Amino acid sequence: MEILNTILNIVFPVNCVSCDKRGSDLCTKCLSESPTAERESANWIFPFFDYRHIPIKKSIWLLKYKGKKRLASIFAEVMYGRIIEELSDLSVLNNFREPILIPIPLSKKRYRERGYNQAELICKELIKIDKNNKAAHLRHGVDVQLVNNFIFKKNVLAKIKETEHQANIKERHNRLKNLIDSFAIKNPELIKNKNIILIDDVTTTGTTLTEAKKILKQNGARKVIAFTIAH
Repeated sequence: MEILNTILNIVFPVNCVSCDKRGSDLCTKCLSESPTAERESANWIFPFFDYRHIPIKKSIWLLKYKGKKRLASIFAEVMYGRIIEELSDLSVLNNFREPILIPIPLSKKRYRERGYNQAELICKELIKIDKNNKAAHLRHGVDVQLVNNFIFKKNVLAKIKETEHQANIKERHNRLKNLIDSFAIKNPELIKNKNIILIDDVTTTGTTLTEAKKILKQNGARKVIAFTIAH
């Protein structure tokens, strides 16, 4: 895969959306220097970056609408470390162990239009990073149980109602109304008494994540938290 990416970068060169450096859609330096999310969100939602920062906003747009799937791995690299830090605290304080990664789903119509779900791509990259870390730990003789951080389930949460983009709705009560009964659980037995980590690209008011959390809890999930790229 690395060889293929190298060839693609030569044939179709990419440049950082922020500094224009060749080699990546968003370089490590610019990403590390991006402002963190400071706007208030629910205490169970953990956003990483400030969505008002233009390179972050543009990168998310490229990932969602322009097929720049490589950005999923770039964001996942940054998200992974923070997720592991939170899991370290939660596993002790709240018995938050063996969580399941669940991406916020797209409706069938949106999925057909886009061809992929950006939150699902991020989940897959997080799992890939986790497996690579597991392999590295094993090579150094570390107990495998110490690095089983999470698993990925995509056939759990479904978007069953086509809804207006939340960003296009100004009033909070209308946002809530827009998402009522928009999610359903496909396989409730997979989440019964399980801890859940929701993954999404952006949280604005948190309404989407809150509605997803509600349906997960109604179907037996134990504890639900969420991580997003930006707020």
